[in-house]
Amino acid sequence: MSEIKVNQISKKNGNNISFSDPLRLKSYTTTQRDALSGVSDGDIIFNSTDSKAQIYISSAWSNLGGLEVVPLDILVIGGGGGMRNDAQNGGGAGAGEFIEQSLFLSLSTNYNVTVGAGGSSGGANGSPSNVDEIASAGGGYGGRGVNFVSSAHRRTMQGGSGASGGGGGGTTNNTGNIEIAYGSAKNGNNGGAGKGSTDANQRTGGGGGGAGASGANNSGSSAGNGGVGLTTTIISTAQATTHSVGEVDGSDLYFSGGGGGGGKVSNGSGGLGGGGNEGQNGTANTGGGAGGSFSDTATPPNYAGGSGVVIIKYSSDYSITVGAGLTSATVADPPTGYKIEIFTAGTDNISFS
Repeated sequence: MSEIKVNQISKKNGNNISFSDPLRLKSYTTTQRDALSGVSDGDIIFNSTDSKAQIYISSAWSNLGGLEVVPLDILVIGGGGGMRNDAQNGGGAGAGEFIEQSLFLSLSTNYNVTVGAGGSSGGANGSPSNVDEIASAGGGYGGRGVNFVSSAHRRTMQGGSGASGGGGGGTTNNTGNIEIAYGSAKNGNNGGAGKGSTDANQRTGGGGGGAGASGANNSGSSAGNGGVGLTTTIISTAQATTHSVGEVDGSDLYFSGGGGGGGKVSNGSGGLGGGGNEGQNGTANTGGGAGGSFSDTATPPNYAGGSGVVIIKYSSDYSITVGAGLTSATVADPPTGYKIEIFTAGTDNISFS
């Protein structure tokens, strides 16, 4: 038996009825709505799946007037940091920010999507990615490795602050062992500390922070490993492999791993989620940080962070229009009734119809 509870209903002039508080419709998902029994013309509900008020007329549910919106699931990954190093024992770079959430966008309205680039091999933070106002920051650069310490040089050896922080660099230091500061995290995890030492085998960089864990400090002659990223199920591992996004590990899909630190004896490993091992770039379209370098040359190579990625999942009832400035692929997923748009580069507007 249905029941209605009110504090007061007042009759106005004519046939109008005035409520002293807003009228709240009963909320159902589409699945719950379709399972209702005894539905009659004129019944009204709020559909929480589609975010619309609906009325039952002529054996079907129809949307009531008002602003029509498209419910989305989004994954927004910022670009990973680059490695700042012009000598030996660089710190690993930090990962781009990992944001996964639901979002509602209006039909026939333009919204900006940007895929952030990885930080340059000259040692720069990664660039942010966004869907409308939902923005994920870039990762911090890896600390520079240098062959001596002055106050000016030591500042450059600190890992950069970013979504996740970069690892500190290593150095020659004639006064004994010193710890090199890591970069701090804004919305992820800190990088690991590097080390300076008179022993060449002990001059090692810290690992870059990942979205799921901090980068490791150096330990003796071992460079720090990059922090692990985070997993998502917004797309399958098979879809990720086909479109070369994220890092698949068994049945899990990772993004935003930190880069491994550089060391002469033991190299740092990149974190799951595209973090570069020592001497490697971060993997493209993962948000992974660059690995630090070790080289016996005076000017060893530098490495860049992995670019970010944006993934949007939406109902097959809608169509998406993508601006020419974006590189993307559409994945139809008929068993679930959804489509997926995977953005791998660029910036431009999108809209839904």
